[in-house]
Amino acid sequence: MYERSLTRILRRNARSVLVLGPRQVGKSTLLASLQPDLTLNLASPRAFREYVGHPERLERELETAPETVRTILLDEVHRNPALLDAVQVAVDGRPDRLRFLISGASARQLRRGQANLLPGRVQIHRLHPLTVRELGAEFDLDRVLAHGTLPGIYREPDPETRATDLRSYTDAYLREEVQAEALVRNVGGFSRLLDLVAAASGRILNVHNLSRDAGLGCETARRYLQVLEDTLVAFRVPAWSGSDRANLIRHGKLFLFDIGVRNALLRRPLDRPLEDERGLLLEHLVALELHQRLQSFLPDATLHHYRTRHGVEVDFVLSLGRETWGIEVKSSRRVHTSMLRGLKGLAYRNPQVTRKILVFLGARPLVLDGVEILPLEDFLALLPG
Repeated sequence: MYERSLTRILRRNARSVLVLGPRQVGKSTLLASLQPDLTLNLASPRAFREYVGHPERLERELETAPETVRTILLDEVHRNPALLDAVQVAVDGRPDRLRFLISGASARQLRRGQANLLPGRVQIHRLHPLTVRELGAEFDLDRVLAHGTLPGIYREPDPETRATDLRSYTDAYLREEVQAEALVRNVGGFSRLLDLVAAASGRILNVHNLSRDAGLGCETARRYLQVLEDTLVAFRVPAWSGSDRANLIRHGKLFLFDIGVRNALLRRPLDRPLEDERGLLLEHLVALELHQRLQSFLPDATLHHYRTRHGVEVDFVLSLGRETWGIEVKSSRRVHTSMLRGLKGLAYRNPQVTRKILVFLGARPLVLDGVEILPLEDFLALLPG
């Protein structure tokens, strides 16, 4: 089992928690590792039947639970959101005794079920696929760029089985469950949009063009995109508005939550990453690492991309309090001065940029024209988590 960074946070804090995330990112495994005294798994047909019509049953059971029961795991609570009312009664009545570990697919699903999200009573965390640090010695760049880092798929030793599992995941989960969550009437349009989002993952997003190509109205496309973000299947990196905002492209970038899912949706060969996509996929990996780690460990940090109308571009601009980093990602093992153009242009127009970093696949760090040239794993070691 992989040691998740979020586990350390949850072990340090005795508060009740709600952990959200797409299917198969490891929510149940993580919460079970905290050794709850009582587990209620609503994915079990029997448990679901017992509580779906009688959510008050949980309240009675908690009232009569022995003193040895202090930590309770409610798994897949989005299947019966009414149970969260019983949790509130228990937390309010005995805040120092009971701790709840709750998992759900997304806050959107819970809200749609008119769920009580327990404001002020639980801490909400989001779990994503594995990071490079969580993979540790098992990290293999080509494997990550081809198959992504969903835990169950990554640990599968057979590449053909991993590929089959990925395709099944995209069809069963994204094309069916997320489609149902979006209350889709135009199934073909949603399916086309999903494919277009996968193709655009990591690129600047133009909703008007996307809706036209999918054969959808612009507002319908916006709603579907919002569903993908609410269910944590996609996230947006907005355009940066620095001191030269009049010259900047204002569209953000959209990224799917896992590289393997992106590749499976596009029907890419899954035995290895395509060479002509390696640069895009490496940028996608860095985006995922930044998004996941900052969300868990530096929630006040902000992440943007930078592009001017004249074509000067930097993959990411990371703001950390008084520090601002410009980050460019290259899949090359060698660095040429032409690769530094975007970072130098960013720093020239925006004096608040304190570090200029180019991430590459070489073996040793160096400094060139004031730019830090860092191997991928050296850069990721700078990030929290």
